[in-house]
Amino acid sequence: MDAWSDERLLTETPEVPAAFAVFYRRHEGSILGYFMRRTGNAELAADLAAETFAAALLGASRFRGDGNALAWLYGIARHRLMRSIERGRVEDRARRKLAMPRLEIDDELVDRIERLAGEERAFELLDQLPPAQAEAVRAHVLDDRSYKDIAATVKVSEAVVRKRVSRGLLTLKGLL
Repeated sequence: MDAWSDERLLTETPEVPAAFAVFYRRHEGSILGYFMRRTGNAELAADLAAETFAAALLGASRFRGDGNALAWLYGIARHRLMRSIERGRVEDRARRKLAMPRLEIDDELVDRIERLAGEERAFELLDQLPPAQAEAVRAHVLDDRSYKDIAATVKVSEAVVRKRVSRGLLTLKGLL
């Protein structure tokens, strides 16, 4: 399943629940970083990430395989963040529905999440790249995904992905 695209992982989740575990491992760090950069609070970021993935798991059967799975996941994340701001707390309905316990945060996890906030400069620089290069660099360098996996996700050849990563890194080097 590691070679499956994000879209396939989500569409297979209702029949093959282990597919969601692969999807989760693939995107946990980037979702935690997303929340950490926006909240500045590791515990809040962890709670929001947990609720986001719980909601994604509950909604996987409604995911249309022709859409972009990562955009769908970030849409859920954004919605969870906005709801938490509106209500002044993290909603935990999806986690409760799945009977998931509240995530216990230890010092090691707090440190790991806070390091993600330090990547803010990297994300600012990535935003200066052409979208295809930024996506390739983010997926390969930050998310540690293989060229093959990225190519399958964006439906181009591995050579194209390698070139996008190479050009993107060269441009980033020039920006630094």
